[in-house]
Amino acid sequence: MRVYQTNEIKNIALVGSAGSGKTTLAESMLFEAGVIKRRGSVEAKNTVSDYFPVEQEYGYSVFPTVFHAEWNNKKLNVIDCPGSDDFVGGTITALNVTDTAVVVINGQYGPEVGTQNAFRYTEKLGKPVIFLVNQLDSDKCDFDNIINSMKEIYGPKCVQIQYPVTTGPDFHEIIDVLIMKKLSWSSEGGAPKREEIPAEEMDKAMELHAALVEAAAENDEGLMEKFFEEETLTEDELRQGIRQGLVTRSILPVFCVDALKDMGVQRLMEFLGNVVPFVSDMPKVHNTRGEEVEPDSNGPESLYFFKTGMEPHIGEVSYFKVMSGTVKSGDDLTNADRGSKERIGQIYACAGASRIPVDQLNAGDIGCTVKLKDVKTGNTLNGKGTDQRFDFIKYPNSKYSRAIKAKNSADTEKLMAALLKMRQEDPTWVVEQSKELKQTIVHGQGEFHLRTLKWRLENNEKIAVEFEEPKIPYRETITKQSRATYRHKKQSGGAGQFGEVALIVEPYAEGMPDPTVYKFGGQEFKMNIKGKEERDLPWGGKLVFINSVVGGAIDLRFMPAILKGVMDCMESGPLTGSYARDVRVVVYDGKMHPVDSNELSFTLAARHAFSEAFKNAGPKILEPIYDLEVFVPADFMGDVMSDLQSRRAMIMGMDTEAGYQKLQAKIPLKELSNYSVALSSLTGGRASFTAKFASYELVPNDLQQKLIAEHEKETAEDE
Repeated sequence: MRVYQTNEIKNIALVGSAGSGKTTLAESMLFEAGVIKRRGSVEAKNTVSDYFPVEQEYGYSVFPTVFHAEWNNKKLNVIDCPGSDDFVGGTITALNVTDTAVVVINGQYGPEVGTQNAFRYTEKLGKPVIFLVNQLDSDKCDFDNIINSMKEIYGPKCVQIQYPVTTGPDFHEIIDVLIMKKLSWSSEGGAPKREEIPAEEMDKAMELHAALVEAAAENDEGLMEKFFEEETLTEDELRQGIRQGLVTRSILPVFCVDALKDMGVQRLMEFLGNVVPFVSDMPKVHNTRGEEVEPDSNGPESLYFFKTGMEPHIGEVSYFKVMSGTVKSGDDLTNADRGSKERIGQIYACAGASRIPVDQLNAGDIGCTVKLKDVKTGNTLNGKGTDQRFDFIKYPNSKYSRAIKAKNSADTEKLMAALLKMRQEDPTWVVEQSKELKQTIVHGQGEFHLRTLKWRLENNEKIAVEFEEPKIPYRETITKQSRATYRHKKQSGGAGQFGEVALIVEPYAEGMPDPTVYKFGGQEFKMNIKGKEERDLPWGGKLVFINSVVGGAIDLRFMPAILKGVMDCMESGPLTGSYARDVRVVVYDGKMHPVDSNELSFTLAARHAFSEAFKNAGPKILEPIYDLEVFVPADFMGDVMSDLQSRRAMIMGMDTEAGYQKLQAKIPLKELSNYSVALSSLTGGRASFTAKFASYELVPNDLQQKLIAEHEKETAEDE
């Protein structure tokens, strides 16, 4: 395989809904490029893309697959992305390291929620988009209706390059209005027969051609002038205008294929090779210092590792993009993130599970290597004298969580090692060891996402595991003032223990003034502040601790011990054992003994005094509330709203976005536990959502009583 220069490399992501046919399309592309001799199928479990056992088990893509094709003296690096929203991490990774997105649309259903999600990510990243309507041989395919839907959603930027003469089982002809030819195929697909456009299709073809010429001309002043003068452009000028329109996202070309029958794929490859922008045409990536990094083969050597694959008999396969310079086998590089040294072994061009050894890869190219010592997903390796770091991939928040544990406790350590290793493959699997909840929690993008993780643990790693619903990280606080005094006294021979603490607790709000006087039962307590400490609590909220002891009733040296006693209680609230927050504590009196007083005595006295005062201060339980956005087809809006209201959600607003309804709500975390499953069931998998932590709010009284009763029962069982 020859070495390709930066201006000969194009990086492309295949994205779209599950079932749109991306993996089948990838097979036909590889076949047309001569990389494989025979096309595999998802049903036969022998495709280049879906080669992991879990993918063959479920019949779904789980990981993004990197492959390449050499076409017309160009190198096309292609990443086939999973379609399910549960595996959106692969799509986001691919879109960040490629330059153009081919959005595959299922001809049976038109734009689906997966299409919308993928397009939304291309918008955020400013990536060129080509729409590809697939499965045109389906009885359900209504191409004109799909085009109308696309124009409603994406506007006039959707410009047809092709349209089918007919759809359904008889599909085998396309009119291409860029080259103004009719393309037709035999039942074997492959290379099309090119003919003149028949008379009955000419009016429609000319109308679409004129729209394409006008759209292309709008992206170049010189082309626009020629268009006004001659009302037409040459094929090369059209390509130039379309390429510029792709870069600025002012043109969204629409193509047609039947990937399963290999019809239209060769023509798509021609367009990718001739028209799609090169790496050098695209906006420059920025490093973590905000500096533009030119994809220059003569520049300093810098590699960004965007994906790790764990393959049987090989171990870690590390996939990288050459951000700058040229990489060769044997290069000595430095890991900018970890400080370690690495020697690059053999480098490869990617082809799914296969790898083709190459001598070098230039800036903008994508490749892989194996057996690196200390390189993780997201790391940057640099050549001598270079100090680049890249951190441009941002993953969405998790949507579904489960507590996980090994059925055999002896496998716990092995389980943690496996989870951390698997997170290298998919960074949207997030592992949390919660000290607060006393659980190991795995977070993912949906139920199927975590079910896949469980399958791999049990089948690949041979670790039997079980999931359970994670506990909710409730918080406790108080709603009124209260005071308490506690004396700790213990005498058992030798030195005794003595400490007495009198304190007041009250709710704390940011910016409230320091206390001057309190009244309890007609008695007035004046405050004389000697010291104040504000603590931002690791779990959120604040503790304000004030020393207002006068007359030397308690030595200053015992104040840290009293604060420790208070913090002990804040870490385990009296209602449910949850963290407490937003409390002000004023120590105003106490007693000590010249011999028997020590830190432990005052810690214990403070703990009991605080606990008693907290219980009498109108204690309340707070629950985490999340901001929820649901993207749902209008047909299902009523059902989704009813379901949310049954989950104690508060509807905040509704809007229309890209043909879908966007519903905004606030919802308790407890009610989100199985929401991804419920939403999929309600809408047939056609809706999606995002959730982000918003605040802590008071739980309803009936739920508070239930939670307290459950905690008391658990505590009694533990005793």
